Amino acid sequence: MKWVTVWGNAPSVTEHRPETYAKDITLRYPVTCAFGGEKVRLHFSNFCGTEPVTLSRVTLARGMGDREISLHNARLVTFGGEESVTIPAGGEIFSDEIIFRIKPRGVLAVSIYLGEFTLMRTGVVATGPLSKGFFSMGDCTFAQVLPLNRTRTLNTFYFLCGLDLYTDDDKRAIILYGDSITAQSWADYLALECMDDPYNTTAVVRRAASGTRVLREYDCITYESYGLSGRHRFEREISSVSGADTVIIQQGINDIIHPVGTDINPFRPMSDLPTAEELERGVEEYFETAKKHGLKVYIGTLLPIKGWRTYAPFREELRSAFNEWARSYGDICGCIDFDKALCASFDPCIFADGFDSGDHLHPSEMAYKAMADLAFKIVCLEE
Repeated sequence: MKWVTVWGNAPSVTEHRPETYAKDITLRYPVTCAFGGEKVRLHFSNFCGTEPVTLSRVTLARGMGDREISLHNARLVTFGGEESVTIPAGGEIFSDEIIFRIKPRGVLAVSIYLGEFTLMRTGVVATGPLSKGFFSMGDCTFAQVLPLNRTRTLNTFYFLCGLDLYTDDDKRAIILYGDSITAQSWADYLALECMDDPYNTTAVVRRAASGTRVLREYDCITYESYGLSGRHRFEREISSVSGADTVIIQQGINDIIHPVGTDINPFRPMSDLPTAEELERGVEEYFETAKKHGLKVYIGTLLPIKGWRTYAPFREELRSAFNEWARSYGDICGCIDFDKALCASFDPCIFADGFDSGDHLHPSEMAYKAMADLAFKIVCLEE
């Protein structure tokens, strides 16, 4: 038996707003488990926080529906035997182990009550069929159904960054690392495809944050939510996933499309634009770090961008050069050619019909399903 992370998101920086503080609210996050287990532990992070965060009460229960939990066998989560825990700025913590038997595809709902003023700075936006949360006014940690008139849906995952199951030795996690494309639906579709197998042994753990780049990060509150550079993210995020044996890296497009020149945007100088060699070297550092942690490595090609608001031929040349390098790189397990799978046959610079979300950068839901299917065939079926 061993610990395996069955769900997770990347602790990142939330958007800075006047209402950055919250008080007297409950967050509830339903987590669909890829396989069964005997015990649970929860992983919380305040990595991007600049002041301590207190979790006043945390509960674990079976999820029964959108806002509903079963109170039968609902558990109070403790930390060193205590009900409440304070996570220092930049810190993280695991809960005590919780005896809680869960079956494959069972749903565990984590409810977090924040009683005092709390800086809501560590969190990440994630979307997809398995990525949905709620927040309610007041302490609803043991509420069977969150009150409709005091509850809203939520796609920002605050503080909770992982859920581990104590499970059989043949189970494993694969990590999807990237930016907004991975923070959106293809991670969930891949998880669902894995779970369609009644003998599934694979959990999909997302470590992605919108706007992030391999080589750069912003130091202004305007783009603070675009998060940290790879050097500040990659190793800590892959090393925090228990039972992982594989990482799929799909990142680099923001390094190409963000710089526009200070005459247009004072925070986006053209000096931020890397050469193909610089971008490749940044991703090679990922490879080296992942291998150091014993992970198999796959690289995903960068998707079409023609029609995006900052598109220019020199950006296309950089994207194409990076993709050719990724396809031919020999010292990893393989390349998942998302670009080839999603681009139009008559113009490889654009998405195929039905695969563009409409902004010419992010894929459609149909395209995310195609990405998941391709990754499943290469990483799950072939292994």
